[in-house]
Parts: sequence; C-alpha cells; structure tokens
Amino acid sequence: MKQEEKLAMKAISMCFRPYLKPEEAYIYTNLERTRFQTRCEEFGIYKNAAGYYKREDLDEMMSGAPSRLLEKAKQIKT
Repeated sequence: MKQEEKLAMKAISMCFRPYLKPEEAYIYTNLERTRFQTRCEEFGIYKNAAGYYKREDLDEMMSGAPSRLLEKAKQIKT
C-alpha cells in the first residue's frame, strides 16, 4: 500500500468518526491552530474531558451559519 493511499484512507475515516483529536480537527476543518481556536470560541465549542472535539459541533461551525453566541449577543443588545 502506498503512502498516499494510507493518507487518503485516514482522511476518509476521519469523516465518519464521532470525535476527533485536535490535530485531526485542524485537518478536518482546514484551519490552522490559531484560527481554529478563535472559531471554536465564537461557536462555544470545547474539547470534552478526554481531549476530543465532537464532529457534529465542527460541522455546525463549518456550515457557514452565524455563531449562536453572537446571535444571542445581538438579541441582548436590542
């Protein structure tokens, strides 16, 4: 098996895992560490006790929808 095939198989398997390690989450979202952490703070996404991110939360963050925290802040201001 070639190195490229192994890499492709790992990338595909990440899409089906319910929880991702931080390094996998960076790859999954295609964001660098600093930008990833900023986006997670905006959306209120944190690691669980085992140190993993929930893939469903990452999907919501990457969907392009506005942050729930920012939307609530706008509601409070008005």
